[in-house]
Amino acid sequence: MADRSIDEQLVKYLTDAHSIEVQALAQMRSAPDMTDDPELSEAFRRHLGETERHEQLVRERLDAHDASPSKLKDVVMGIGGKGFVLFAKSQPDTTGKLTAHALSYEHLELAAYEELMQVAERAGDQETAEVARRIRDEEAAMAERLEALTDRAVEASLREKDAGDLEKQVVKYLTDAHAIEEQAIQLLSRGSDIAGDEVLAQLYEQHLEETREHKRLVEERLEAHGAEPNSLKDAAMRLGALNWGMFFQAQPDTPGKLAAFAHAFEFLEIGGYEQLVRVARRAGDEETVRVAEGILVQERAAARNVAAAFDRAVSASLQAVGVTA
Repeated sequence: MADRSIDEQLVKYLTDAHSIEVQALAQMRSAPDMTDDPELSEAFRRHLGETERHEQLVRERLDAHDASPSKLKDVVMGIGGKGFVLFAKSQPDTTGKLTAHALSYEHLELAAYEELMQVAERAGDQETAEVARRIRDEEAAMAERLEALTDRAVEASLREKDAGDLEKQVVKYLTDAHAIEEQAIQLLSRGSDIAGDEVLAQLYEQHLEETREHKRLVEERLEAHGAEPNSLKDAAMRLGALNWGMFFQAQPDTPGKLAAFAHAFEFLEIGGYEQLVRVARRAGDEETVRVAEGILVQERAAARNVAAAFDRAVSASLQAVGVTA
C-alpha cells in the first residue's frame, strides 16, 4: 500500500465522523417518538439538536481542508440508521432496545471523536482537535444521561409488552444476553489476529475468555428457568459478527475501527445487562441479578481497557497506511 500523508488521513477520519453523524441523525429524528416515556423522549430530542450541530461542525472542518463528505459513506450509514429504526419498532420492547443501542452508539461516536482528535493533534490541526474534543464530551454526556434513564427504559419496555409474567420476561432478556455473547465471541475470536497492536490483541484475547464464561453463566440461568437459548437469535448474531469481522479486515485502518467498535459493543452489552438486572430484581430472581451484576463489572472493565488503548489503535492504524507522524 502506498504511503499516505497525515493530512490525507485526517480528512478520511473527518469523512468517517460525518457519516457517523448522518446515521445518528437518521436515528435521532425518529427516537423521540419511539417511546412513551417523556424523559427519554426529551433526552433524544435534546441530542437531536446537538447531533445537527455536530454534523455542521464536521462539515465545516472538511471545508477548511478543501474536502467534502463522502456521499457513498453517508448513504450507507443513513440507510443503516433507518434500518435500525425499523428493527427497534418491530420489537415488543422498543424502548429497551432503542436505549441500549443508543448507549452503544454514543460510545461509538465517543471513540471515533477521540481517535479523530488524536489524528488532528498529530497533524498539527488544533482547531479540528478542539472540535473533536467538544463533540466527544457531548457524546459522553448523552451516554451518561441514557444510563441514568435505564430504570425508565425498563418500565417503558414492560408497559409496551404488557408484561404480567415477569418470569417470562427474565427468560426473554436472558436469551437476548446469550445472543449478544454469541456475537461477542465471534468478534473477539478474530480480534486478536487483526488488532494491529500487541497490547490490544492481548486485551481482546483476555476478554474472549471472560466472554465465554459469561455465555456459560447465562446458559446456567436459562437452564434454571427451564429454558434454552434462542437458536434463531444466536445464529443471526453470529452471522452479524462474521460480517463485521470481514468488514474490519477489509479496512486499511483496521486497528482504529476495531477498537472503536469493540468499545461500543461493550456498552451494548452493558445496556442489556443493566436492563436484565432490573427485570430479574422485579421478578425476585436474585441469582440472575448476582450473575448479571458480576458480568457487568467485567464488561465495564473491558470497555475502560479498550478506551485506554485508543492511542495505540490510532498509531497502529496510521502505521498500517504508511503514516509515521
